Amino acid sequence: MRLPQRTLSSLAAVAAALALLTVPPTPAAAADPGGDGCDPIDPAACLLPFPSDWYTVRDARTPTGRRVHMGATVQNALGVPISPEEWNRADGFSPGSMLLSRVPGVDLARSGAAPITDIGASLRRDAPIVIVDTATGERWPYWAELDANAPDDRKALIVRPAKNFREGHRYAVALRNLRDASGNPIGPNAAFAKILGPRLPSDDPLAARQRQGRRVLAALERHGVSRDGLYLAWDFTVASRQGLTGQVLHMRDEALRDLGRRSPSFTVTQVTDDVGDGIAREVKGIVHAPSYLNLPGGPPGSSLHRGRDGMPARLPGNTQPVPFQCEIPRSAFERPARPALYGHGLLGSEREVGAGNVKAMAAEHGFMFCATKWIGMADEDLPNVGAALTDLTRFRTVADRLQQSLLGFTFLGRAMTRGFPSHEAFQDGDGRSLIDHRAGLAYDGNSQGGIMGGALTAVSPDIRRAVLGVPGMNYTTLLNRSSAFTQFAHVLDLSYPDKLDQQIALALIQMLWDRAENNGYAWHMTDDPLPRTPGHRVLMHVAFGDHQVAPVAAEVQARTIGARVHAPVVAAGRSPDKVPYWGIPTFGSSYAGSAMVVWDSGSPVPPLTNTPPTAGRDPHSDPRGDAGARRQKAIFLTTGRVVDVCGGGPCVITP
Repeated sequence: MRLPQRTLSSLAAVAAALALLTVPPTPAAAADPGGDGCDPIDPAACLLPFPSDWYTVRDARTPTGRRVHMGATVQNALGVPISPEEWNRADGFSPGSMLLSRVPGVDLARSGAAPITDIGASLRRDAPIVIVDTATGERWPYWAELDANAPDDRKALIVRPAKNFREGHRYAVALRNLRDASGNPIGPNAAFAKILGPRLPSDDPLAARQRQGRRVLAALERHGVSRDGLYLAWDFTVASRQGLTGQVLHMRDEALRDLGRRSPSFTVTQVTDDVGDGIAREVKGIVHAPSYLNLPGGPPGSSLHRGRDGMPARLPGNTQPVPFQCEIPRSAFERPARPALYGHGLLGSEREVGAGNVKAMAAEHGFMFCATKWIGMADEDLPNVGAALTDLTRFRTVADRLQQSLLGFTFLGRAMTRGFPSHEAFQDGDGRSLIDHRAGLAYDGNSQGGIMGGALTAVSPDIRRAVLGVPGMNYTTLLNRSSAFTQFAHVLDLSYPDKLDQQIALALIQMLWDRAENNGYAWHMTDDPLPRTPGHRVLMHVAFGDHQVAPVAAEVQARTIGARVHAPVVAAGRSPDKVPYWGIPTFGSSYAGSAMVVWDSGSPVPPLTNTPPTAGRDPHSDPRGDAGARRQKAIFLTTGRVVDVCGGGPCVITP
């Protein structure tokens, strides 16, 4: 996920230009219960606590029966608010929502809140933070932290789910028995204390909030959480499967229905023989896919074009160029190669398929890898990503192009198995195909390719097995913890300088990111496939101490998708956790199913705060560079089994 130097230079230029325009930050005003749309129960900033059903309305047309309905949002340094229009399409909030509030003076250790090193403590009966499914009564695991990047007076309390919330479910949250650094109890603010009191007259500004609050309190009491010591309580609804994935599935189903059993049309633009490194031939070209974006050819900055029903719709004749690059191993001239899509890293391109580790995987194990761009977050999108960070209303253009990219990868995969085998660029001198189209399509991706690859796997009707290299999910967990976000963070700091507002802004854009990254598709990545989609098996390769993609986000993904972890995971004493890899079942020498394998290169334990690692070397690229890890990937992609290649011990890499 490391950024190339030209990307860093471009981001620095964006930040410098923005610095000339910014004004000194002004902390958000306290919420006014008299009609500005803000929730009065947490006056630190508008939209707190977040997410909350206070910002939804009833809507019988949605699967959840609710629809997001925000008015006031967050403003940038120039006073421009985020326009809520795109968010208000949702029928609930992110399944990976971090829960945000502000508790002045709270000491989480004194309060006994579950830290990142002891997730199991979140389910204690007397836990000071409770998240409960209002329908089933199931208590939800989490860890709590204070924003380590913020000054004390703007520090958000962040509660992160250790497993994604269930789609379409409603959850109630209670903060109780909280204490300050001296051990003194922290009482509720004036507004929430009034809500906890006697029934308010109908003309009281807090009357409506009290009515909704009573429903939350009743749900908590029904599941064993009383009002005693209560500091704050609220509820929220998680978006439905249709709300999260419906746009992409609509595009996919319509486009594939029009395609039928044919291959997408494509054009080969360059063929290079005797490439080296075990690669006999490199083929470049363009696959032509339907475009659902609102500008011809769907360039950076475009967004989804919508029909009268609000779903993505094509402009007449609009097509999306899907550039590809394929690496064909020498062994394919003796035995046809297995077709596999490759997913590139942060703001990269299809050219990453020519990297040494990908060529080695192809040459050693007989795969033909083809890659295209994650448009929306590809090299060509950098100026638009920078612009979106200055005004997050524009973030829809990033998320919308990413959704189009899932269709682009799907069409490239169809071309690889239905069209490429009959083209001379993919044949030997006797006209025999160099592609084993009967082998089925596989996927392998790294970093951003691991973060996006699970979404593609869940959507693809053709991929049955996928390897996600150094993956994670939920950018709101990843960003503050990533060394690759440093330059972006500088732009965000200039645009949204108030750190409390900034966390709210990150939570908002996650709702759009969900439509195209693992976080929105995790429940359907493996055993509960999406409609008209097969089941899948997924192998996750995690780098212990990764500087760029926080391993804790991979652990959340493993719990959500039902993956097992290879054991012994790491050497004794390496993990700082009370129960290492809590809630993830283990396997030993061999396993036929979805799995996570942790590769340890000796890098230091990452920070326990929401800050990026700075000590030691970055092991981010080590798993893909290890021959044993590549052998494990190849066996999995070929057979669906995860075998032990680490001699019965932890998987260790010597850099």
